[in-house]
Amino acid sequence: MLEIVPVPPLLYGALGAAISYYGFSFLSQQDKVPWILGIGLFMATLLSLMQVLTQNPELVGKPFRTVHRYRVYSLALVLGMSWGLTAGSRVQPVWFGIPEDHVQGVYGTLQDDPRAFHDRRGMGSLAVTQVSGPGGIKASSEGTLLVFFPEGTIPRLQTFGRGSEVYLEGALLTREPKTKAASGQGKRFRAQSVHLLRPAPALEQLRTRGRMKLMERFAGVPWAGLAEALLLGVKDNLDTELSQAYQYAGCSHVLALSGMHLAILTGVLAWFLRRLLGIKAAALLGGCCIIGYVYMVGNLPSLDRAAIMYLLGTLAVLGSFPKQKASALSISFLGMSFLIQIMLHPESGQSISFILSYLALGGILFIGKAIHELIRGMIPEVLVQPLAASLGAFIATAAGTTWFFGSLRPMGMLAGLIIVPLTTLFMLAALAAWILPGNYLGVILTILYDILKGVVSLAAQVPGIPLSDPLMVGVLSLGVSGTLMVLSYRQTLLRRKLAPFD
Repeated sequence: MLEIVPVPPLLYGALGAAISYYGFSFLSQQDKVPWILGIGLFMATLLSLMQVLTQNPELVGKPFRTVHRYRVYSLALVLGMSWGLTAGSRVQPVWFGIPEDHVQGVYGTLQDDPRAFHDRRGMGSLAVTQVSGPGGIKASSEGTLLVFFPEGTIPRLQTFGRGSEVYLEGALLTREPKTKAASGQGKRFRAQSVHLLRPAPALEQLRTRGRMKLMERFAGVPWAGLAEALLLGVKDNLDTELSQAYQYAGCSHVLALSGMHLAILTGVLAWFLRRLLGIKAAALLGGCCIIGYVYMVGNLPSLDRAAIMYLLGTLAVLGSFPKQKASALSISFLGMSFLIQIMLHPESGQSISFILSYLALGGILFIGKAIHELIRGMIPEVLVQPLAASLGAFIATAAGTTWFFGSLRPMGMLAGLIIVPLTTLFMLAALAAWILPGNYLGVILTILYDILKGVVSLAAQVPGIPLSDPLMVGVLSLGVSGTLMVLSYRQTLLRRKLAPFD
């Protein structure tokens, strides 16, 4: 039966923070965050209010308690807006100190592991400290640049790793991005030559060597690129056709390290640790392992969100949170994770993966739960949960996906029912092959890889729906979501009335 729980105030705090964070970014023109986010936030607020009004029996006939609860929600909303404004003000544009058309070189520190393209070029982010111009002029600078590296420099940069200090000669790119999905990347610099000034710190070099060793473990096998993408988030060696097929099939999120991947890894880890250490000790050690894993992989917004929520769950297991229903606890963790993440890494809130990750999980927790109640009993139970979650995430992200990519891929809702389990099985087999000596699982992984390629390629042949009006999609999503919430509540009441006769 559908759990009936009050919306935690933390969700309203997160909504208030999101409104002020993205509002500040948009109004200050620091980053052209699409206005479609406002539709998503408005939808989330209305849906949560609907749940408060229709699905909380504590408020029925108790006006004083209703007024008190709305006072709490209003206070959470205001405090959240202050929090988001503070985080948004920390997202500063790049300041060069000289006219942009005079910039001929930049000094700075690599903020991530440079990503290689298939044409041997690559890209990465650079925390700028100084720029150079005509006549040898230099000026202090600050901010983060997206850098496109020339051919042949990526292997050397990856060897020295994140945290290396470099000097790049080249020029700023002044052309507008070709797609809306790239419009939030800020200033971009095309390097023509790369000079290493100082290698990364010892700990970062150790991390880089560890990543390279793990990648060497699968060298020479056809499925190495997919295994690296699923376990380390490294897509340098991923087959281009397979990557595009995942995108056209509406399942590109499967290749992005996120909560699904973290759930698989932590599930395997917990299965072993609980039998040896008990629940609390296993949760604590598992949390330490997750921190190490995220450090090894690098800063990925969707993975960071999943890791923060896992760590909050660890604190709940240790008794640091009051006992609540699972639904209320998940919603609280979602709101708290958003607040923590935009304050620790305010710039991550501008990325597409961050935005769609939170919208998708919110859709699963609210819309997906309503769909689950409506379709329960109509189809086999083993399909109810994944289908409800897939539909909920699709509805919640429809407007944002339309804005960023210009089309929708509804096929992903059905294809994911096959592709996600197959990818999960492949990921578990790859993890086992990474740990076990020898290459005993190589044949199994090759078979799984071939099956995956066939299924994904077949799903990719189904055309998407080209759309150009995200506002219309947002309004339609809001109407569908509200209708589903009301119908699910009526279904719950009907089942409760009929319960004595079952």
